[in-house]
Amino acid sequence: MVLALLGLAVSGARAAAQAQNPTSAANPYFGSVTAQPVSDETLHLSLDEAVRRGLENNLGLKEAENGEKTLHGERNEALQQFLPTITLTGDTGYYQHDLVAQGFGPGTVGKFALLFPGGKVPAGFSEITRDDLTEGQIHFSQTLFSGPVIAGWKAAGAAERSAYFAKMTARGQVVQDVAAIYLRSIADASEVDNATALVAQAQVLYGHEHAEHEAGTVAHLDELRAQVELQTQEQALFAAQNQLEKDLILLKREIGIDPGQKITLTDPAPYSDLAAQTHDELLATAYTDRQDYQNLQNQAVEYKAIHQAYRAQRLPSLKVNSYYGVSTVNGAGTHGNFAAMGTLNVPIFREAGLRGDEDASRAQMEAVDAQLADLRTHIDEQVRDALLDVSAAAQLVQVARSNVDLATRALSDENDRVNAGVDDNLPLVTAQTTLATAQTNLVESLYRYNVSKLALARSCGVLEQQYREYLGR
Repeated sequence: MVLALLGLAVSGARAAAQAQNPTSAANPYFGSVTAQPVSDETLHLSLDEAVRRGLENNLGLKEAENGEKTLHGERNEALQQFLPTITLTGDTGYYQHDLVAQGFGPGTVGKFALLFPGGKVPAGFSEITRDDLTEGQIHFSQTLFSGPVIAGWKAAGAAERSAYFAKMTARGQVVQDVAAIYLRSIADASEVDNATALVAQAQVLYGHEHAEHEAGTVAHLDELRAQVELQTQEQALFAAQNQLEKDLILLKREIGIDPGQKITLTDPAPYSDLAAQTHDELLATAYTDRQDYQNLQNQAVEYKAIHQAYRAQRLPSLKVNSYYGVSTVNGAGTHGNFAAMGTLNVPIFREAGLRGDEDASRAQMEAVDAQLADLRTHIDEQVRDALLDVSAAAQLVQVARSNVDLATRALSDENDRVNAGVDDNLPLVTAQTTLATAQTNLVESLYRYNVSKLALARSCGVLEQQYREYLGR
């Protein structure tokens, strides 16, 4: 029983970070339990509210929470091995006994003739006896000592703690996924705003060129060029609107909102410089707070306990069993029955099987130790990579902002030149395209900067508690 529980503990659900896949069938973190039906009112959704809903309804987190509950139940099963087991039984019935079948034939019964009145067997003596039996018993059983039971209890406790940290890892995954798609949707909305402004600008240009062409002051080529620019910007607007709607659907799927519900994002794109932290400070925080690291540490404890459980099968075990009962036959009064016994089980020779179990569990234990050592290095790598990404993204934001300022000034100057009749509209269209590209790059740079800060917080294991501080909200 104990070793069966250990097998269940080893195979318990452990949540892990998932690869990006917009299908919840392949990645449960992109699905959720829908919390409320569709309403006609538009739902105003902040980032904090989106994260809260995700932590309540996300499917991947639900699976991790159910895994923890499963391991908690298995730990209680292991606890029962320590506790006394007390059962109460009772029965009543009518019984018939064939004395001949039990060896009391006529010849045998005749030997007891002197016991009957008159010294002989009464005439009509029936070889079928009948009686009513009513009895009740209380049974007690407890294991006083068992090496596998003790080690199994330790393993079950480590497995439950491991499942807890797996759940916490899943919570971090939910916060990262929800925040990332929320920020992506904000970026999409900015793209829509930029594209809308450029369409309006292109419409003004096209109207101006059309009027000038009708007046005969500009060539038809200038009007066609302005019309192509307008349609190009309209295409960009349609694509941006479509991408925004698709990302909003994904956000709603992650946090338990029906895909048909209308929502409005209330938070703007956050931006602030991240407080300076050294690699050593961040790494120390990661080793303390990373849930996956603590999860694997508890797995190592679990496998060590399993190994001890297999080794402890060589030790004797001691168990006590007892019962007390009362019985009445044919209503002729009651009498008590009591029994108590202790069982000492001493394994004599099972060495081949025991060594096989021990060697297999040692291999599992060593494998987890190797994974733990590798994870320490991997955490160091992730922290360094995240720091580099944050630094690079911050520089890209500064450059992108400068490019937008320069492109805006260039477009203004080119408008003045066209209005003064110095240039045709080709340089103007080029300046508009340059500004559109610069604005798109700025939106993407802000998005990547914020996502890189989330990744840094996740690599340190503090994302759920500090995502607001990292985003600078």
